[in-house]
Amino acid sequence: MFRARNVAIVLPVNQFDENTASEFLKVALEAASRAANISRSYYAGNFTVTTKEDMTPVTQADVECEQAIRAIILGAFPEHGFYGEETGRTQDDAEYLWLVDPIDGTKGFVRQYPFFSTQIALMHQGEIILGVSSGTMMDELAWAEKGRGAWLNGKPLGISNIDDPDRAAVSVGNLKSLAGSDGWASLGGIVERADRIRGYGDFYHYHLLAAGKIEAVIESDVNILDIAALSIIVTEAGGVFTTLNGEKPTLAIRSVLAANPSLHAQYLDSLRGYVD
Repeated sequence: MFRARNVAIVLPVNQFDENTASEFLKVALEAASRAANISRSYYAGNFTVTTKEDMTPVTQADVECEQAIRAIILGAFPEHGFYGEETGRTQDDAEYLWLVDPIDGTKGFVRQYPFFSTQIALMHQGEIILGVSSGTMMDELAWAEKGRGAWLNGKPLGISNIDDPDRAAVSVGNLKSLAGSDGWASLGGIVERADRIRGYGDFYHYHLLAAGKIEAVIESDVNILDIAALSIIVTEAGGVFTTLNGEKPTLAIRSVLAANPSLHAQYLDSLRGYVD
């Protein structure tokens, strides 16, 4: 006669254990999943587009995604602050502040580029402690919590150890401000030496960086909602994430230099001081 035995199930070390997730992370992942369902339903193009005061587009999908995220997060944590791309700031002096871009890459979303994402981060007293980055159409869900590592689709992330600029793969994003400054020539020096230069853009090159598939990301025109979640994903994967002047991300961030520690130090020497 067969008798069942109590057998302890040991998860592989390279698999995320959901039991270790904080309540903050569980709620953020739930919100990202809901937003993914909404944005995916609109991706075929059945939506209206309006233009905001800053001349950037906003769609029904942006608004509905943020409303869903906001309802889930504030339903769980009503005492927290919320700073959303579409609804602005509420209780932004709270101890905890959620930073949300429901569809980062709306211009691409409108033209059916698959590189848009949902970005959700949590800041505690000015420090980013959690991030979720959902690349809906790329089937990439990355997350990180302070001190708990970074993960992509349940597997751990880790940056590259390549420290030679001649072997580095570098991805660039928004560069208008840097292009209009004296720092353009300095970027040219980095480009000239790099093994590969690409412009993966938006969330995707940060996922590649955290996964060790490229060595650096350089951008000069971003805002905190674009990169808050991505910043902790990169740092928890072992990278360094600052402005082009070496400052840690704050609500006022405008530029990014993200790389492994060795290359970050080398590139910072070349790029510091040209843009905010």
